[in-house]
Amino acid sequence: MPRPRLHLAAIIGSTREDRSADVIADWVIDEVRRYTKDADQDDDLEVIDLAEAHLPPRHPARSTPAVDHLDARVAAADGFVVITPEYNHSFPASLKHAIDLVHEGWQAKPVGLISYGGISGGLRAVEQLRLVFAELHAVTIRDTVSFHGATACFDAAGRPKDDVGPATAMTVMLDRLTWWARALRTARTEQPYAA
Repeated sequence: MPRPRLHLAAIIGSTREDRSADVIADWVIDEVRRYTKDADQDDDLEVIDLAEAHLPPRHPARSTPAVDHLDARVAAADGFVVITPEYNHSFPASLKHAIDLVHEGWQAKPVGLISYGGISGGLRAVEQLRLVFAELHAVTIRDTVSFHGATACFDAAGRPKDDVGPATAMTVMLDRLTWWARALRTARTEQPYAA
């Protein structure tokens, strides 16, 4: 029996030109669709690409249409999959800026983290994002997906060369993300979250 539909948002955190995020995001989107089909769920996935969000370069004193649009998209989501590179042992400023522009929309919602980078696979960025999302009253999923030496992890068609490891990690992360998304949506419905 299908469970109530979830609205998930995948956030692409890199805004660099020639970024690896595009290949990884395409794989993530395919994997989420495969997962929801295999689980007999009708979940829907929205992609929020920060390179196309047209956010103001500085934190505005007043709201802007782009900030309002981002805020509405985050508020509408039941859970998030954040795709982040690791730059200089951290996550990109573009991602931090976008996270900081939204407040209540993150609260009492789960965040799954997918990282990529050099030898560390972006795991240092993930650990720093856990601190940021905790401050926003979001729940980060313990299980992550990481691509170490990301450019060498994918073939010319954009598929992981290891077609088992990343898919298995993604399934585990999505199992936990969707569980938390449903549980927290039920809790928010029964009693509004007070931060």
